[in-house]
Amino acid sequence: MDVIQKIEKEQLKEDVTDFNVGDSVKVHTLVREGNKERVQIFAGVVIAKRGSAVNAAFTVRKISYGEGVERVFQVHSPRISKIEVTHRGKVRRAKLHYLRNRVGKRALQVKSADQR
Repeated sequence: MDVIQKIEKEQLKEDVTDFNVGDSVKVHTLVREGNKERVQIFAGVVIAKRGSAVNAAFTVRKISYGEGVERVFQVHSPRISKIEVTHRGKVRRAKLHYLRNRVGKRALQVKSADQR
């Protein structure tokens, strides 16, 4: 194992929640305001995952006041305190970029495992 792989292995989190594209998640992020820290929750649908090991990232999309908001998170970031899966989705695509064109309730509609 070379030096870079050793360093990357040390940076990995052990307690990463298993989630997939199409799942509804709540991402608990640590936000620093001045010298105070608080936890802010970003809840939405995972529309994409990319990378592996330390470089793994995922994109979460939500509708806020009628406007679509997307945010990209690094899986092994120290700023993420917890990833909570609220609803498992059943999708046939690796990337759900088509949800960007949807409006209203249809933008949030991803088939769940219960709706088979």
